[in-house]
Parts: sequence; C-alpha cells; structure tokens
Amino acid sequence: MRSASSADEIGALLARSDSAGRRRRSSPVQSASPRPAGCGCCGGGSGPRRQSSFRDDVGHAASETYLVTRLTFTLLQYLGLGYRWMSQLLALTIYAILLMPGFLQVGYYYFFSSQVRRSIVYGEQPRNRLDFYIPKDINRPCPVVAFVTGGAWIIGYKAWGALLGRRLAERGIIVACIDYRNFPQGTIGDMVSDASQGISYVCNNIASYGGDPNRIYLMGQSAGAHIAACALIEQAVKESSGQSISWSVTQIKAYFGLSGGYNMHSLVDHFHERGLNRSIFLSIMEGEESLSRYSPEIVVKQSSSQTIALLPPIVLMHGTEDYSIPSSASQTFADVLQQAGAEAKLLLYEGKTHTDIFLQDPLRGGRDPLVEDVLSIIHVDDELTQEKIALAPAPRRLVFEWQLQLARRISPF
Repeated sequence: MRSASSADEIGALLARSDSAGRRRRSSPVQSASPRPAGCGCCGGGSGPRRQSSFRDDVGHAASETYLVTRLTFTLLQYLGLGYRWMSQLLALTIYAILLMPGFLQVGYYYFFSSQVRRSIVYGEQPRNRLDFYIPKDINRPCPVVAFVTGGAWIIGYKAWGALLGRRLAERGIIVACIDYRNFPQGTIGDMVSDASQGISYVCNNIASYGGDPNRIYLMGQSAGAHIAACALIEQAVKESSGQSISWSVTQIKAYFGLSGGYNMHSLVDHFHERGLNRSIFLSIMEGEESLSRYSPEIVVKQSSSQTIALLPPIVLMHGTEDYSIPSSASQTFADVLQQAGAEAKLLLYEGKTHTDIFLQDPLRGGRDPLVEDVLSIIHVDDELTQEKIALAPAPRRLVFEWQLQLARRISPF
C-alpha cells in the first residue's frame, strides 16, 4: 500500500484537484443570488425560478461525476488495492444493488421533481453547491433544516440527502443539503469552511425560498455530523470573541447530530481497524497535531462559558449497533456538553446500525423514527401542526423487506 503521509504529495494532489475543479465551474448551474419569492415555479407558488435548462443540469451533473470519479481513483492510488479494501468495495457494490429499486425511485425524484432546486452555488470553491427540497404547499414560511451529508470525509455528496430531504419536505420542512470538498480535494479545514459558508447562505437567503429565517435547524450525518458540529462550535467561538461573522449561532434553533464522531483522538484506532488507514485519516485531519482542534468534544471542554452559552440545544442520535462509529461517541459528547452547561439530549435507537436509521428504515416505508423525532422537536410548540403530521399518510415502501434484511447483513458500514 502506498503511504498518504507525505505532505508534499498530498499538497500537490490538492492543488491539482482544486485547479481542475475551478476550471470546471466556469458555467455555474444557478446563480448564488436567488430571485424573489412568489414566481409560481413550484406547487406552493414560492421559491426562486429555476435558472438553468435541462441541458445545463445534465452538463453540470456530468462535470461533477467526472470530478468525483477522478478524485476517487486518485484516492485509490493512495489506499492501494489490498484485500480489506477489495472486500469492502465488493460488499458496498452488493449492498447498493440490493437497495437499487429504492435508490432509482429517489433518484428520479431528485432529478425530475419540481420540488428540488439542485446545485445552487453558495461559494467560489469546487463543490460549493447545495440542493433545496421545497414542500408542495407553502402557505406560510416553513421551518428549515440545513443538512451536511456523511461519507467518511471521502465520498460525501449532497445527493446522499435526497431521501431525508424528500421525507421532511413531505412534512412541510424545507431541507438544504450542503455539498463540500472531500479528501483529497480538500482536508477537514476546507470541509468545515465549506459547510460554514453553506450554512451562511441558508441563513441569509432562505426567506427567498419560502423558509423562515427564525426557524433554522442544523443537522449532519456520520462525517457530516462531525463537520457540522465543528462549524457550529467554531462559529460560537468566533462570535463570543467578537470576530467578524457572516451568520450567527443564535440563528440556529437546534443541532441534530446523527451517528457522528466528536473526539478524533479516540477514533483513530477504531477507523484504522475498520479499514480507514491511520495515515489517510491523519492526512484528512491535517495531522495528529490538529486532532484536538477538530474534535468538538475537546473544543467544548476548552471553551469559555460565553461560547457555551451561545450554543443551541444539541440533540445527538445514534444506533446502539453502529459499528462504523460506536454510539459511545455520542454518549460521551452529550455528557461533556451537559457538564459544560450546554443543553444536550441523547436519543439511542435500540438495535439500529449506522445505515438503518438513515437508509433502511425510510426505504421500508411506514413509520420513520428519525423523521418523527426531528419533527417532534421542530414542532414542539405547534400542536396543530403535530396533529396534521400525525394524520398524514405514511410513506410507501420502496424496497422489499428481504432486500433490506440482506443489505443490512452485507453492509460494509
């Protein structure tokens, strides 16, 4: 296996990736400045008009697919083709095939639904785009969830949030899925910066899409939960010390962390055993000396009371049979937050794995524990809305049960 620990090699790789990404973004799909609401382009008659043709969308999708594919193969040069990675890749392929009927239906919704606003540019860097999922009927400003997808800091992509976006949009929530640079296109500092800039765009522009700027919630899954937590706490530190900011932590009503890891020191060996080589992980995290800086748990311990006081309520959600990131990661972080004086709550899902809560359960149709818990917190003071949601028809099944059970057994996550 080739080592990824060489700073010169990684630096050159990132430079090539960024320059290539900038060349391919010369024709953005949509403008970063939204048009005024009320143009009548979606079911509820609010939100900006789509500013690109189908040909532009296809061209952008092809460009980003090429970029992600090229970065993947570049990364594989560093990972090597050992037995562990080959077996994991095979398991992932079979897993995806088993769930393909559901993925195809979600993919059709993602590309062809008028409720989805794809690839809105929020910054100047490659991958600085986000997708909006807009409810059909918007009679009043909607609550908003800014979502950062997972992907082991390597294969994250905004479309991974399509299923969650669809489910929440069906329940009257606007969802913004924020894309960000992955390794080796960027390291953790770039990812946190991208996520923070995406959150800033949502906070400052969501009213033009029919969202309520006073009811914005931040959510992340897996690596995305870690990145979102880093962005949130970093913003609180800046704000409490009087630094210049483009968005305020006070604009975030609550943070939802799903299946995340929050202490990078304690996860290095775990990820190494799971197949994410130590040298690769340390390169992602900008070296061992940066692990504390990008460990929300440690930053909270070292933060002032003024910083902690700015943090919104934090809800950590985790499956008890999660082997990718153990549920103890959320338990420990919740304890640290509470000891520091922050408002934190832990929700454990008995017997659920890393992908059960986020993929298998919503593909199964019917009740969705994650969505129900998120909605119960967003609408905690709105009994009328809670009643309407309870009476709404349950989502239909997208994948047969035998496929879900087999995929659960084969899943490499």
